[in-house]
Amino acid sequence: MAKKVAKKATPRKKPPLELHGSCGCGSVTFTVKGPVNDVVWCHCSKCQRFHGGPGAYASAPRGAIVFERRDGLSWWDASPTAQRGFCRQCGSSLFFSDSNEPTLSICPGAFTAPTGLKSRAHIFMGDKPDWYQVKDGLPQHAAY
Repeated sequence: MAKKVAKKATPRKKPPLELHGSCGCGSVTFTVKGPVNDVVWCHCSKCQRFHGGPGAYASAPRGAIVFERRDGLSWWDASPTAQRGFCRQCGSSLFFSDSNEPTLSICPGAFTAPTGLKSRAHIFMGDKPDWYQVKDGLPQHAAY
């Protein structure tokens, strides 16, 4: 009988310590200098309306984000403490800012690949609509 050889786990690559991002048209470009937190999927009703489905967000300390260009950046007051950042030229969803948090949330689709980021959880599953299912095995939370 052949001896089974354990498959060696592939080590996870660490995200680069500098990620570059932009909107679709280039009116907003930025660099994140330092580690970026992995992606959380938000299923709240506001993300559904803003993104047309769940919103995906990575995050980084506010001071780690340097804008090279921001002439297209606009902010919408989503609540008394939260704003959503987008490009007013091309409509790209870019950021979520909660003034109570030390980090700025960044839509990971704005980053130039490869990012090394992974999805880590789903939040506001209590608001998830009935037209899609989440079956990826990640932790799911009814609220934040």
